[in-house]
Amino acid sequence: MKKIIIAIDGFSGCGKSTTAKAVARALDYTYLDSGAMYRAATLHFLNNFTNLTNPKQIQKSLSGMDVSFHYNEQEGIQQVFLNGLNVEEEIRSMAVSDQVSEVSKIGEVRKAMVEKQQKMGKHKGVVMDGRDIGTVVFPNAELKVFMTADLDIRAVRRQKELLEKGEMIELEKVKKNLEHRDKMDTGRKESPLKKADDAVELDTSYLQFDEQVSRILELARQRMN
Repeated sequence: MKKIIIAIDGFSGCGKSTTAKAVARALDYTYLDSGAMYRAATLHFLNNFTNLTNPKQIQKSLSGMDVSFHYNEQEGIQQVFLNGLNVEEEIRSMAVSDQVSEVSKIGEVRKAMVEKQQKMGKHKGVVMDGRDIGTVVFPNAELKVFMTADLDIRAVRRQKELLEKGEMIELEKVKKNLEHRDKMDTGRKESPLKKADDAVELDTSYLQFDEQVSRILELARQRMN
């Protein structure tokens, strides 16, 4: 079977990352989490008190930032490193969630991330999820999936995810954060979130996790033959 690129786009809280990870594991592909890369950039800017309206400060911060992925064999997961430090926990905090859409819409940041992502997927055999993977990063991907889900269901999922990490956030606050991010992601000038013309739409509102993984694997294997 030939190796392909699988691009999974969609709204926050649809289960993109967990689904993409499972698909990558099943196919023995490399998983690339674009959202984690933007979260790492956001954490870097927060740590360095970068003024997001100052292009010179942004360029200076970007020049001192290195984002990479490392596979943790002991835990069996891929983790995000920022300048050599494991930041997998820190990038999922609400403080980062509140700022990541602002950082993601900055042209200089997107250019730097997209170049890195395209380099990572050069030899195919990758699964990547995000918001502009099928439209900007890998427009020629053999399989593009666009995931959606009901807002209330997404909010419950995200609240549960935060609770598992020790953050107790009111459901209404989580929902408002998702609504804000949806608006920012779909309305931004640089690489807005939108479904690619040739993407397969997958509504995960009432799908079990195994079902959504199976559907994507079925689509992938059709394109690998």
